[in-house]
Parts: sequence; structure tokens; C-alpha cells
Amino acid sequence: MDRKEKAFKKVVEPVFRFEKGRMRASDHEPVQEYPLSLIVNGRELATLIASPHDLRYLVAGFLQSQGFVKSLDDFQLFSVCEDFGVANVIIKGELPEQLKPALTSGCGTGISFNLHQKIDIREKKVNNRESRFYPGDLFILMEQLARYAGEYRKSGGIHSAAVGSGKEILLFSEDIGRHNTLDRIAGEALFKDIDLEGKVLLTSGRVSSEMVTKAAMLGISLIVSRTSPTDLAVRLAREAGITLIGYLRTSGFNVYTHPEFLVTATPDSFSEKVTAVILAGGKSTRMKSNKALLPFSGELFIERIHRQLSAMFPEVMLVTNTPELYRFLPCRMVPDDFPGMGSLAGIHAALKHSKTEYIFVVACDMPYLNSQLIRRMILKTDGSDVVIPRTDNGFEPLHAVYGKSCLPSMEEALRNGKVKIVACIDWDKATVVTKEEIAVDDPEFHSFRNINTPEEYFRFREEMEQRCVEAEEENCSAQR
Repeated sequence: MDRKEKAFKKVVEPVFRFEKGRMRASDHEPVQEYPLSLIVNGRELATLIASPHDLRYLVAGFLQSQGFVKSLDDFQLFSVCEDFGVANVIIKGELPEQLKPALTSGCGTGISFNLHQKIDIREKKVNNRESRFYPGDLFILMEQLARYAGEYRKSGGIHSAAVGSGKEILLFSEDIGRHNTLDRIAGEALFKDIDLEGKVLLTSGRVSSEMVTKAAMLGISLIVSRTSPTDLAVRLAREAGITLIGYLRTSGFNVYTHPEFLVTATPDSFSEKVTAVILAGGKSTRMKSNKALLPFSGELFIERIHRQLSAMFPEVMLVTNTPELYRFLPCRMVPDDFPGMGSLAGIHAALKHSKTEYIFVVACDMPYLNSQLIRRMILKTDGSDVVIPRTDNGFEPLHAVYGKSCLPSMEEALRNGKVKIVACIDWDKATVVTKEEIAVDDPEFHSFRNINTPEEYFRFREEMEQRCVEAEEENCSAQR
């Protein structure tokens, strides 16, 4: 496949919809943006950024409006190759030796320089809390942008943009040209010595590839718009590590790239120093199908677990060697360094990639998680390498907290072919949660139940349906 053909090849990626405090997979498709190289009389004249339809009309009209042709008779060769994004035209007469470009004030200059060069931006400091964002803060920032945009209310037809940090707008600009607003912000930041790395860019207009390219060069981490991004903008944002959000309204917004940088837990979350981890590497031999993808009550097992954990932790991470199966989850995914070596390899990978000192680990087939019990365990991390529950069935290593100090012993065990988790624990630095403590929050010890067989799965469904019936009956009795 040719380089340009690869560049224009459409890649379908999941979009996530944030609404009512939750983020779920959606199916919105951004508008298409197509770069077309225009070669006239053997000379590369411009790159036209446009919608990918009726390109011959675009080329002919562009050359006529620039005064290079007056009628179809002025064309000696007219070829548009959509597969390679090139228009090759030969016209009567010669082009001027020197062309003086005029950058227009519209929604783009129409000409792009170095658009397809790989974006070279500084690596994002993902462990810096300023590079993670709370949805509530984004609504506040967009409301501020609307208040700042006084010129729009006076005359209309003017674009506005701002750069913010946290809940505060730092820089604001307006212009009749959408792209000019970002250039103005960049210039003001230069004069005022304001570092834009890790900040939020808010814009009233559509997000194009040019906007994303400029934002990436400035180190912007997140772009928010009230309207849609283009498909090329989405691709460039994904490559640049930028979170791209569109259609932000009071009801919610769409997330097109890197949803893992959004924190759906409350800002005062108790577990700021802990990352939640879901292990999804099991073979599901007894179930004979992927346990993580079992449906229940309108969602999958792993969606249920992710939803509960994302309301409690700043980040939820998935350890899997098959990330293509879980693209509907808005979280970071990491593989095992020691594939085929079970849950210990998954915990090792999670600790290695975690940005926090501790991780809370659960398996993807544990749908009975108890938030109060998890909180109790997190509060016991101070001074401990491991916090692990113990019941009459023994230790529960797949519902436990691990610190990065466990990494050396785990790696040594894996290199020696040993896969038993509890054998890697330094018990002098471990805190055991007793069954009496567990019973305070989870008297039936449901937190540790796995769904391993079809029989257990159907029993689980029956139990949950019965609970719903009982709850509804209690509600009706209370209303009487």
C-alpha cells in the first residue's frame, strides 16, 4: 500500500459518550476531512483541505477563482486521483514565477504546510495530575468561554477560543477566523511566558486537522469543542496523545480519542494514590466463552466492573493481551510481559505500568464487588506492601492491593517459572483483612465469588433477578 494511500485509509475507532456521570461506547462518526495535493503544470501549488466529494469541481473552481483559468478550454489535462490524494492539472499558459499567498480569515487558509509530517510533540507527563481532567471542570470552562465571548452576542459571525487549567480560563481570544483564535492565544502565551503544555484548549468551532496540529506543537493535552471534529483531526489527535472532545452540551459530550485521561471519580476520591486494575487474561476454559463478555442487565460483566471502579478510582487499567476485544472500554490497556503465566503476570504488568504507588486488583469475572469493602482495604495501605483479604477459603489474591515494592519478587518468580501469587508476598510487610472485618461490609462474602461455569453464570442471573423482585416488592410495601 502506498504511503499516501495509507494516510487516507479510514480507520474506525470507538467513540465514547459521557453522560450522567458515565462513559459508554457510542457510534458517532466525525465529518471527513481530505487533503488534496494540487499540481499545476508540474508544480505543486497547494494542498487543499476539503470534504472528499466532487473534488474535480473543487479543483476547477479553485483555479478559476484564483484567476488561473477562465473556462474549460483552458485545461489541457485534468486528472484527480482520489486514492492517492493528488490532482494533476495542465493549463494553457504559465504560472507566475512567484505567487504571493494571502492567508484568508475564513475557517482555514485552504493551504497547509507539512500537514502529513509526523507530529513531534513532547511526551505527555501522564503521571502529572494536571494532565488528567474531570468532566465537571470541562463544563465549567466551557461556560466561562461562553461568558467571555461577548463579541459573538453583539454582532455574530465571530469565533472564540480559550486555554484553561483546572476550573480557570487563562487566555482567551476572538477572531473572524477560527484558526486565528489559536494563533492569537499562542502569541499571547509567548509574550506572557505562559507554558501551554498540559492545558485544555476550548473552541466554539469545528476542530480540524490544522487546529490539532497547532495544539500538538503547543503541548496542549485536551481539546474541547461544542461541535464536531473532522476524521483527520481525530487521527492526528490519537497520534499526538491528545484527548479530543466534541459536542459538549449540558447533557454530556463525545470523547473521540484517549478517554483514559478523563477521571470520572469525584475529585476528592479517597483512592488518589491507587489505580484500579482489571485482569482479563484468563482462558475461560470451564465457561467455554470469554467470561468478561458475558451479558447481564444491559451491560457486559467487564463493563459492570469497570463502571463501579471508575466511580471510585482516578484511573482504571485493563491488563489484556487481546485489547481488540475491549475497545468499547474507555481505559488504558497494557499487555503481560510474561504471557501465559497467569494472574501473577497480570499483576506484574499492572504494577510496572501503573502511575501510582499502589494498585487494587480484581478479576474480570467478579461481578459482586463491594465498594465499602474496597474503601476499607485502601485505607490500610499506609506502611504495607500488600493488603489482602482472608476468608475461610484462604487468601484472596485477586481482590487485593499491591505496592510497587512487590515488583522485584514477582519478576524473579516469573523468570523462574513460578506463578503462585502468595509465594511472592513479604508477609512482614503485608496487612491481612480478617473475615470479621470483611463481614462488616460484606457479610455474605460475595465480593470474592467468581463466575467460572455456565451453571454459576445462570445461578448468578437468577439471584440478581430475585434481588430485583424483592427490592421492588419492598418499595411497593413502603409506598403503601
